[in-house]
Amino acid sequence: MYTVDNGRVAWVDALRILACAMVVVSHCSDGFVAEFGADREAFLTGTLVGSLMRPSVPLFVMITGVLLLPLPDGCPMASFYRRRVGRIAWPLVAWSLLLPVMAYLYFTGSGSGSANPSVDLSAYTPDVLVGRLWSWVLNFNFDTTPLWYLYMLVGLYLVMPVVGSWLKHASKKDMLTFLGLWFATLFIPYIRLLAPAMGYAGNYGNYDIFGGCDWNVFSTFHYVSGFIGYIILAYYLKCYPLDWGMKKMSAVFIPMFFVGYSITAGGYIWLQSIYPGDYAYLEIVWLFTGINVSMMTVPVFVFMQRLPSGLWRPWVGRVASLTFGVYLCHFFFVMVFYDVFDVDGMPYLLRILGMAVSVSVTAGILTWVLSANRITRILVK
Repeated sequence: MYTVDNGRVAWVDALRILACAMVVVSHCSDGFVAEFGADREAFLTGTLVGSLMRPSVPLFVMITGVLLLPLPDGCPMASFYRRRVGRIAWPLVAWSLLLPVMAYLYFTGSGSGSANPSVDLSAYTPDVLVGRLWSWVLNFNFDTTPLWYLYMLVGLYLVMPVVGSWLKHASKKDMLTFLGLWFATLFIPYIRLLAPAMGYAGNYGNYDIFGGCDWNVFSTFHYVSGFIGYIILAYYLKCYPLDWGMKKMSAVFIPMFFVGYSITAGGYIWLQSIYPGDYAYLEIVWLFTGINVSMMTVPVFVFMQRLPSGLWRPWVGRVASLTFGVYLCHFFFVMVFYDVFDVDGMPYLLRILGMAVSVSVTAGILTWVLSANRITRILVK
C-alpha cells in the first residue's frame, strides 16, 4: 500500500473523495426518485442516477478496513474504543442537534413553499422539533438521515478489536472461507423477497427466514453478514492485492459493475411497478449489503487501488480531509438547493448535477471554516 511523502495513502484519499461525491449525488437524486408516479421522467432520472451511486457507503466502509486493520499490537480494547468512538461522538451529538434546528428554520421560513416531494412540511412544528432534539439518542430522523452511518460505524468499531485479533492470525484460506460465507449472505434479501411467492407462509405473520421471527432478529447468518464483510474484504485486498493486468481486470470488473448496476436500477424500477412508493420493498435492491451493490463496489475499489501514486497532489489530501465534515452537514444543503434548482424546463439530470456541485462546494466551505477553529474543529474532524 503505497503512500506519498506526508504518509497519506494516495489512492485512499482519491477513493474517499469519490465516495463522498457519490453520497452527495445520491441524496440530490432522492427528491426526484420520490416523484414516483407523479412525474415518470423525474423518477426514472433520479433512479438511474441514484442507483449508480450505491457503492458510496460500502466504499467508505472498505476505507475503514484499509486504514484501521489490523489494530496495532498491544492496543487495549478500551483505548481503541475511546479513540475511535470518541472521535465521532461529538460530531454525532452536535449535528443531531444542529441539523433539525437548521431544517426547522429553513422550512418555516424561506423554504416554507418547497415542492420537494421527499419533505413533509407539516412535520416542521415546534413539537416535532423538540422530539427530534432528544430522540437522536435512539435513532436518526429525516433531518439527520446521513447520520445513520455513524450509528452503524460505532457498531463496527465495537467489533473491530475482536475481528482484528483474528485477522492477525488468519491465513489467506481462512479469510477466503469467511468471505465465501459473507458472499452467500448477499443473496438473503432476495431470498426473503421471493420466499412468499414460492409458498413460504412465515410464522405468526412474520416473514423472516433462517430462524428470524418476532422474538429473534439474530438469524443463522446474522453474525457473518452486513458491513463487517466489506471491512474484511478490504483488509484481504490490502494484504493480497490482485496482480492481474489491466486487460484482465477490465474484462472481469467492467462487466461485473454494469451487471450490478443493471440489477440495481432495473430492479428498483420493476419493484416500483409492483409496490408503488413502498420503500420497504423498493430499498431491497438498493441495500448496501446486497449482491448487486457489492458487484458495483468491488470493481470501483480494485481500480482505485491501482491509481499510480504519481497522480497524487497536495490538494487531493486537503480535499479528502474535508469529506467527513461534508458528509455530516451536506443533507441540509441538499434540501436548500433542491428549491434553488427547482426551475421549470430545466432537465432533471442537469438539476441533480447542479445541486451536487452546489451542495459539495457549500458544505466544503462550511467544513473548511469550522476546521480552521480549534473549538469547532471537533465537529468536522
